[in-house]
This record gives sequence, structure tokens and C-alpha cells, in this order.
Amino acid sequence: MSFSSVPCYNLPMNAPNAPRNILVRKASGEEESFEPEKLLQSLRSAGADDAMANEILADIEKWLTNGTPTRKIYARALSLLGHRTKSAARRYRLKDALMELGNSGRPFEIFVGEIFKAKGYEVETGIVVQGKSITHEMDVIATGHGRQHLVECKYSQMQGNHVSIQVPLYVHSRINDIVALRQTLNEYRNLRFTGWIATNTRFSTDSIQYSSDYSLELLSWDYPRGESLRNIIERDRIFPVTILSALNPKEKVSLIARDIVTCGQLAANRGILKDMGISGKKETILLDELGMIETGR
Repeated sequence: MSFSSVPCYNLPMNAPNAPRNILVRKASGEEESFEPEKLLQSLRSAGADDAMANEILADIEKWLTNGTPTRKIYARALSLLGHRTKSAARRYRLKDALMELGNSGRPFEIFVGEIFKAKGYEVETGIVVQGKSITHEMDVIATGHGRQHLVECKYSQMQGNHVSIQVPLYVHSRINDIVALRQTLNEYRNLRFTGWIATNTRFSTDSIQYSSDYSLELLSWDYPRGESLRNIIERDRIFPVTILSALNPKEKVSLIARDIVTCGQLAANRGILKDMGISGKKETILLDELGMIETGR
């Protein structure tokens, strides 16, 4: 499993003319020029066809003013998309759904574990392991296919956050300490070890450079290209339960408290719905939505 940065795109000939010199405000507070192709690409990635994407862009351009927060642009685009196709709107709000997994990092650790399980690995989460020098808590350990992946998870509910260089620096030393011991033990002698950092946000440039130089695998919302968190979720259909519109916030929290963090886990444990008092028409609507997610409708 090797998991690259988002490509730059030129404005297609059939796209509506973008307003010139319009600055939008990012979650970090920085301003940048509005790039219509970024919006078009995100809409297409969610499943909108060219006509629908261009129609939504035209609406956004008419409404847009200098200093508009990117969050408001996103919310308007999501609303417009939702009126046209629910399945595309669901995929479009995927990043937000990940940020709704809770205040602690544990649900994201379980979510990352589910990604490795889908690839045939045996997974442990939140365990304390002995290193050569000291003990360490590892968020995810995935074993299989002659490998053992040691994963540090960094979860954030804040848009615009980046994993700084300090994280790969300390993760690298922790992984080295664990591997130094395990390579001397018979039960691990046939395994190759890989250190990972997984996040639902992004990595700083120096974090990417350091990890590349020292063979740490990285997984973030948009990195690496083609094997990013978003790519894996959409391709392997490992969607968070927080993406389900049929569930209210309290029900989502209740599922997460039971370590049910993906739609696949919920589909495999449907009996839990009755324990939560979900039955009848609401259960039917929820199961229909789960079916649509599983089949990509």
C-alpha cells in the first residue's frame, strides 16, 4: 500500500468566465484568488456532470464578492448540488463528515483501522507496545501480507489545519524504537515494518519532505495523489456514518460511542438500530440510504 499532491488544472474552454480579481478567504484567514476550476473539479469528483457543474459555477460567480469565506462558497455549492443529486451532494460533503466523527481522536483511529481491514489486514487500535527503550501507544497496528504497519493518527475538527514537521520527527523516533525491539523477537522475524502518519487534514511541505527521506508513509485528505484518504473512501466505499442524512446528530454520536464509525460497520451490525430505538419508516429510509452508499447510487 503506497499512498501525491493535487494537480493544477487549466480552465476548460466551455467553463463560464470567472470573475477577475475576486479574493476569497480560506479557513486559515489567508486570502487567495477564486479559482473556478477548483470548484468545477470538486463538483465533478462528487459525480456532477459538466453541465451541472458549470451551472452551479455560474450561480456561484454571480453571487460571489470579495472576501467571501471559502466555507460559504462550499455551503452554497453543496446546497445547489443537493437540489440536483443527493448522491453527489453526499460525496461533496465527505470532508465535513470526517470532521464530525467527534472531539477525540479514537473514532478516526477506528476509521483508519477499517481502511486496513478492507485490504485484508488484522487490525489493533489504541494499544500500548514495548519499544527497545520505552513503551509507546500506537493508534493503529495492521498486520498481514508479510508486513506490519505502525500508524500514528492525527485528527482535527478545524479546517485549514496542517500536520507540522514536529509530528514526523517524533513518530520516526517512536517507530524506530518499536522496530528495534520487534526485529529481535521470533514472532515478528518474517515481517517488514512500515511507519505511517494518517490525518483527515493536510501535511506541511516539510513534513512531506522529511517523511519521504525517511520512508514514513503519509495519508491525508489529498495526499498522496491517487491514493489519498478521499480517493480510498470513494473507491473502496468506506464512508463515515456521519455522512448519513437519515441520522440525527444524537444518533450519530450514539453509534460512534459504540465504535461504529463507518457505513460498512453499520450495515454489518443492523441489529444495533433497534437497540437505539430506530425502527419502522426511519429504519427503512436509513437502510435504503446505506444501500445507495454501498452501490454508489
